[in-house]
Amino acid sequence: MSDTMSALQVKSFDAPDERRAPEKTSLDLNHLGEYTIGRMKMEPGWAWSECIKPVVHTDSCRLLHVGYCVAGTLETVLDDGTRATIKAGDAYSIPPGHDAHVVGDEAFVGIEFASAAQYGVPAP
Repeated sequence: MSDTMSALQVKSFDAPDERRAPEKTSLDLNHLGEYTIGRMKMEPGWAWSECIKPVVHTDSCRLLHVGYCVAGTLETVLDDGTRATIKAGDAYSIPPGHDAHVVGDEAFVGIEFASAAQYGVPAP
């Protein structure tokens, strides 16, 4: 265990360490030693291909997402056509190579544990 994880840390998403705001997206990040936990909010009408693809310049999302859905509904489609619907109360794992969009008129809110630090970072 690293020295940075041997200390007790509590951080609020009301005052996150970092905020990102691609189109129709808000991402609050808290850095806890080697880990970054993110709270993602995607507004109705959000689609990865329309809101994030122009920022990261890849054909599909290349990140692994592991998280928990707090609110809303997200339809995810893998590059091979496999589909899944994520709803409030669901834990999820989405492998690299996918697109997604918010379903309905409620924002999707998820807590992300695996790739929050890299999400929505512009391509070099």
